[in-house]
Amino acid sequence: MESNEATVKRTADQVDGLNVNTKAVGGDQDASSSHIGPATKRVKLDTPPQLSHDGVSKPPRERIKGVAMIKEEYLIVPPSRSETVVEDRPIDDDAAEGRTAPVPQDSRDSRGQGGGKRKKQKGQNKEREFGTFSDAVKLCNSVAWTNEFSPRPCKHGERCNALHDIRKYLKEGRRADLDTLSGGCPVFATYGRCTSGWRCLYVKSHMEEVTREDGRTELVLVEKEDAVKPADDDEMDAKPGVVNNVPPQVKLNLSRKKVVMEKSEEYIKWLAVDTELIRTHYHKQKGDEDEAKDYRAQYVEPPFKPSEKRKVYFGRETPVLAPLTTQGNLPFRRLCVELGAQVTYSEMALGLPILQGQKTDWTLMRAHESEVTPPRFNPSGPAPLGYDNSKDVKFGVQIAASAPWIAIKATEALTTYLPHLRLIDINCGCPIDMVFKSGAGSALLDAPAKLDRMIRGMNAVSGEVPITAKIRMGVKDDKLTAQKLVERLALGSQDMRDQLGAPGCAAVTLHGRTRQQRYTRAANWTYIAECAALIKQFNEKKDELTDTIREVEENTLPNGGKMYFVGNGDCYSHVDYLDHVDNAKVDSVMIARGAIIKPWIFEEIEKGQYLDKSASERLTYIEKFARYGMEAWGSDELGINYTRRFLLEFLSFFTRYVPIGLLEHLPPNLNERPEAFRGRDDLETLLSSSNYKDWIKISEMFLGPAPTSFNFQPKHKSNSYEIEAEG
Repeated sequence: MESNEATVKRTADQVDGLNVNTKAVGGDQDASSSHIGPATKRVKLDTPPQLSHDGVSKPPRERIKGVAMIKEEYLIVPPSRSETVVEDRPIDDDAAEGRTAPVPQDSRDSRGQGGGKRKKQKGQNKEREFGTFSDAVKLCNSVAWTNEFSPRPCKHGERCNALHDIRKYLKEGRRADLDTLSGGCPVFATYGRCTSGWRCLYVKSHMEEVTREDGRTELVLVEKEDAVKPADDDEMDAKPGVVNNVPPQVKLNLSRKKVVMEKSEEYIKWLAVDTELIRTHYHKQKGDEDEAKDYRAQYVEPPFKPSEKRKVYFGRETPVLAPLTTQGNLPFRRLCVELGAQVTYSEMALGLPILQGQKTDWTLMRAHESEVTPPRFNPSGPAPLGYDNSKDVKFGVQIAASAPWIAIKATEALTTYLPHLRLIDINCGCPIDMVFKSGAGSALLDAPAKLDRMIRGMNAVSGEVPITAKIRMGVKDDKLTAQKLVERLALGSQDMRDQLGAPGCAAVTLHGRTRQQRYTRAANWTYIAECAALIKQFNEKKDELTDTIREVEENTLPNGGKMYFVGNGDCYSHVDYLDHVDNAKVDSVMIARGAIIKPWIFEEIEKGQYLDKSASERLTYIEKFARYGMEAWGSDELGINYTRRFLLEFLSFFTRYVPIGLLEHLPPNLNERPEAFRGRDDLETLLSSSNYKDWIKISEMFLGPAPTSFNFQPKHKSNSYEIEAEG
């Protein structure tokens, strides 16, 4: 198969010269000066009138709510007065922040009656099987990274069922080398050594057959003199350029409960007593004057105070990439950082599996070395007191927990074993049933006292790492609780404030939807703006509290008494971003689906203009994801098909992008569905396909043919997907 460069060139020749340069649309428009008033009532920008075939200008067609209007020359079906043909494309945006859960194969109906019919699977993000992808015959680890005549001792000895003959393995144990990416191993090309060893499907690019003095020929692995070694680990298969690698022995000790977290244990014991005192205080009978039931009279200070926290900063120049389950993997975050993302988060990890040492959740904590560089810092006002940008990093982690003891212990484990952390964020917004029903995620919105205890305990054991929270407006549409919750996170419980002080939450991110809404409505930026105004008042109120007789403990007031506030929801362009910062008055904006569909949104924000990316440029981003995936997961059979799986998940969003040059109206809207259209060339049409078979075809351009055992099941259901949908 030809290389990507040859593929793009051939495609370009077929379509009369593909323009690979970025086309700026809209010039250097200043969004802040173009809009006055609340974010939800912003003025929409329209493109200039089009020219008809006879050269006479004509106005754009009238905008239809919910429809991304396409210029007439790109429509598959010409528009008529009676109908607008909208692309029949199913959307499952819960996939952006969901977490899959295993469904028991023998699950019964909801009433638990044995022998009844199995309950039909419903809901979002059910477990999917991607098939198995491995070599035909396994190669033993004792020879996987060594030269042919220099194997390591095999711990299984004669009982080992794996191959020890490298030549036989290369001939019969796996498929032939791939010829994509010019036949060169991307890991070896970048780092001078390949971590997959003989299992690499590009091994011919970094192996030699050497003739020894005795006349024998030996197969040897080549390594460059300037080869990059792993950042945090000396394991043979550890990936270079990746940090926060936790040694296997640590995870094994956690699984065997051999890791003692002394600070957490001590704090949790105090917390149990304090929680009982609070329960007794709140449940005493009306008129009961018994001092034994009065919380203030019995209050005991915690065993230790939180350590002084490292200051964090969120500003206009620091757009934030949201924590995205499945989609927010290391290669995708690396791509976004390269395109201008200034703050990143891990995929959401569950607290209990972290404590149990489960490999899958600890793997989510890994970051690329580009994520541990300082974010851009150019504040328009005075620099925040005590903030040191040189010590800041981009990467933070997010966890979900259903009980304070889980959150507290998980926090101590993370801060103990992960050297590169900006902050730890507690998820209070995940709407997925598995998380909600366990008492975690958005269930915490209706349990403010529990969340308060979580954040206080996490602060107590996190060392210098700040603690933040991500919330939604509420659980139900008719009961919005975010404003009261924000006040509690900023100042503490009203009746316990004098005794306990502030919880110490360094920042709050508010997603402008309820759990009930999921993604069925537009984000409510008016409500976000109201909460942002409250935050400003609370930050000012903290200054007043410090003037009282009982001064608030300084270590309970992060960032010098300032709690940052970040908005989240439906940000799809630099116009949206700057509008929210200027009019909703948030410190920064967290971008989720907009970044998956259009990763260069961070570049648009930095430059302040629309960027009409050509099809070849977008194909280059796909190639980068493929390369970064092989660097993160390996260039062997397993690593390449892991990369393929996550690339296809990425493409399920990425192909939803409608090129700016095809739109009748600006700015584009994240929730608008396009009319059925064709691209400006064949490649652009392919990159806009909603058929998962085309996504697989795109992946094969860089990852080679998909194995027959590989089974990609899209999250959507439509006539073009001849399989069962997920939600």
